[in-house]
Amino acid sequence: MNNSDIQILLSNDDGIRSPGLWAAAEALSCLGFVTVAAPRDQWSGAGRSHPNHTDGSIELVTLNIHGKEWTAYAVNGTPAQNVAHGVLEICPRKPDLVVSGINYGENVGSGTAISGTVGAALEGAAFGIPSLAISLQTPESYNHSYSLDIDFSSARHFVTLFARLLLNHQLPKDVNVLKVDIPDNATPATPWRVTRVGMNSYYHVSLPKRERWEDPNPMLYTIQYEEEALDPQSDVHALRVERVVSVTPISLDMTSRVRLTDLDSLLRASTATDLKDCGPE
Repeated sequence: MNNSDIQILLSNDDGIRSPGLWAAAEALSCLGFVTVAAPRDQWSGAGRSHPNHTDGSIELVTLNIHGKEWTAYAVNGTPAQNVAHGVLEICPRKPDLVVSGINYGENVGSGTAISGTVGAALEGAAFGIPSLAISLQTPESYNHSYSLDIDFSSARHFVTLFARLLLNHQLPKDVNVLKVDIPDNATPATPWRVTRVGMNSYYHVSLPKRERWEDPNPMLYTIQYEEEALDPQSDVHALRVERVVSVTPISLDMTSRVRLTDLDSLLRASTATDLKDCGPE
């Protein structure tokens, strides 16, 4: 298949005007035709949500990116909804690859499920399309920004690297998404390694003080982790301790890795005991 025949759907959770999105678009354009369908608004933290209050309206926008005009689709919806609209009605045919990113801020640890970047890639995977979620570590103050202070040049390299891999090679059956997290000091020569999603908390949620219940009180987050408690195989350890690129295989199968027969026996035995405890005295 020639590059001109390859269809790539690109989305994100930071919004249609994010420099990270357009860094990815430029990088991916050497691999195939890139269709950009990204949220009209900022949707960080949306996960794979499909809320019913978004109307799915689509605005055709033309943006000038480094002297080149791009036509893109700004969708009033979450990252996952953008991918669904892209697959079902925007792309000329089913894409060969879905890419989500480049995100301002890493998506690692137990907060991975909250990520709109990962959610968009999971939506692509649900359509049976190889999918890539890619994020760049940034200072927390930049995570919801469109700051031009962030250098995406190394992230562009890894977008191209792993997108080409997904286009040219079939991954194992249980790998539906590759989640790639890049340290803020990475260069194209930075090593990468395969990791697992860390079970440790990474983004810690807190609430500012308020005097009345009816006062606005948005949840805030800070990055906190204990280095000695990190799983050496985890994405957090790779990113924060080893300072290498973390490549995590993600599966749509969220079933716990437990022998189902053992769990069945435990639940049945426990149910029988609990029913006795609930009987009449």
